[in-house]
Amino acid sequence: MSSDRPTVMVTNDDGIDAPGIRALLHVLVSSNRFNVYVCAPDSEKSAVSHSITWQKALFAKPVEIDGTVAFAVSGTPADCTSLGISKSLFTSVPDLVISGINMGSNCGYHIIYSGTVAGAREAFFNGIASISISYDWVGGKSTINEFKLAAEACLPIICGLLAEIKKKTLPRTCFLNVDVPTDVANHKGYRLTNQGKTMVKMGWRQVTSESEGGKMLSTMTMETSSSSVSESKSTNLKHELAFKREVKGSQVDNSDTDYNCLREGYITVSPLGALSPAEMESEAYFKLWLAGVSAL
Repeated sequence: MSSDRPTVMVTNDDGIDAPGIRALLHVLVSSNRFNVYVCAPDSEKSAVSHSITWQKALFAKPVEIDGTVAFAVSGTPADCTSLGISKSLFTSVPDLVISGINMGSNCGYHIIYSGTVAGAREAFFNGIASISISYDWVGGKSTINEFKLAAEACLPIICGLLAEIKKKTLPRTCFLNVDVPTDVANHKGYRLTNQGKTMVKMGWRQVTSESEGGKMLSTMTMETSSSSVSESKSTNLKHELAFKREVKGSQVDNSDTDYNCLREGYITVSPLGALSPAEMESEAYFKLWLAGVSAL
């Protein structure tokens, strides 16, 4: 590790062997500009949101990834960030935490579910600059090579953040969530956006085995070629009710927010915080309502 280079730490929610994080690491290392730490889940942890491991020990296994110091961790993305910035695992605190590249966009209400965004948010909680990056993967259209293009497209953002960190001018009041469009090779440039209200509407369907209906991917689509479960697990379901998620539709807002700009072909850059205040009209309503309740 070079003392004159900034240090970045990379995590994700798709797991340390996922193509998105591997493409990002390849681009970071190949640029020869950074010291690179990796602290990522040892298996897929998509849609775990900001869950953390509380009562069990975490296990960190060294992993050989050229040009990095890397560990696969038996925890969530938030766990990985927390451990990675603690100086318990690495000798120094990173200048910047990067979470991604996720297979599937993280816009609108999906940001709440996202383990990728949580990996960056955990760094923000601890006063460390961070960014989450997701690629709008479309099954049957996207290829693994798009992850490398996405990483290259985001490299100026990463370098720009580190330049501001070095000058001590980067605001610590937010972190960045970046989404890269499906046709990344022909993207329209960067676009500053706000989080919208877009989401996939999910429902439940009763099943007779865990393999029935396929596997829900992190892109919130179904993979119907999932391998079947063992006979014993299927047999156990005869004595209990089993349900699997399924996509029922979508909710799309038509405003100039992250999802719509992403679909227009822009690389969207959305500053995020951690507070969840209601919209002003809701606060005004409940202020009057609460006064009435107190009078009862």
